[in-house]
Amino acid sequence: MPKVLVTGAGGFIGSHLVEQLVGQGADVRAFVEYNSLGSWGWLEQSSAHVRDSIEIFSGDVRDSHAVRQAVQGCHTVFHLAALIGIPYSYLAPESYVDTNITGTLNIVQAATDFGVGRVVHTSTSEVYGTAQRVPIDEDHPLNPQSPYAATKVGADQIALSYYRSFGTPVTVVRPFNTYGPRQSARAVIPTVITQLAAGGQAGSVKLGATQPTRDFTYVGDTVDGFRAAAACDAALGEVVNLGTNFEISIGDTASLIAEIMGIPLHIETEDQRLRPDASEVERLWCDNSKAIDLLGWAPAYSGYTGFRRGLSETIDWFLRDENHAGYKAEIYNV
Repeated sequence: MPKVLVTGAGGFIGSHLVEQLVGQGADVRAFVEYNSLGSWGWLEQSSAHVRDSIEIFSGDVRDSHAVRQAVQGCHTVFHLAALIGIPYSYLAPESYVDTNITGTLNIVQAATDFGVGRVVHTSTSEVYGTAQRVPIDEDHPLNPQSPYAATKVGADQIALSYYRSFGTPVTVVRPFNTYGPRQSARAVIPTVITQLAAGGQAGSVKLGATQPTRDFTYVGDTVDGFRAAAACDAALGEVVNLGTNFEISIGDTASLIAEIMGIPLHIETEDQRLRPDASEVERLWCDNSKAIDLLGWAPAYSGYTGFRRGLSETIDWFLRDENHAGYKAEIYNV
């Protein structure tokens, strides 16, 4: 198979995508962020077969020279590298502009120059802001409510502008709240699981707002959507939502996790975990009909039953000693 580049390959979704691609026989170049430890991120936990099958490229998407070296010789680029923590975007917005917008510009420029066959660019449901109508389809107005979301709008538009201006074969996939094994503790589901696991039978969990609703999508389904987008010529120049069309509140999600873990739940609201009032996205609920019709994709973990199954698998992963030890439940991660 032609060579495939995955940026953000050492991250949560990226590592799962690399593993699926290797399983499909793809020749994968995994772009990981350079660090002095030589760490490959979550790819360190991949099987020996996966690690031996991939080419590691260490660099930084903000550096156009590094990006050009990584892109050259590749047929398909899955662009996942980004800064994604919303709370940290309040503290370091310039970093988000550099990584998310400039990084995306570097990717699509290199893809254009080297004649790449397909670029799948990663967006986020956060670009919609609080739903003005539900479920949210791809024509919903964009209303970013955080610096993070604003930079993702910018990155999406840069990617799409290259399709319109230069014919760069870009598809934008817009995942809704992906969850699963390896997710950062800055996200709500790992936050609840790790706090409950660390607290024994106490069941006390510190959270921010619990009334917002989300459409949680299991990571395996999200990755399937990425691969489907890369294989679909009709998706060129298109934005495609990836979600389950199932809405649940943060509070109800925490209660379901506690029920599965068999621990009584007591939620404490902690001010530092709250977004500024006008920045909180109150409702996200995905209309996934375009992905179903255009890509032939549908989530395997759908509805309440699918969500419960995905949570159970996620909890099982987090409760393994070798995984749980890497998370600091006692501190708030921005």
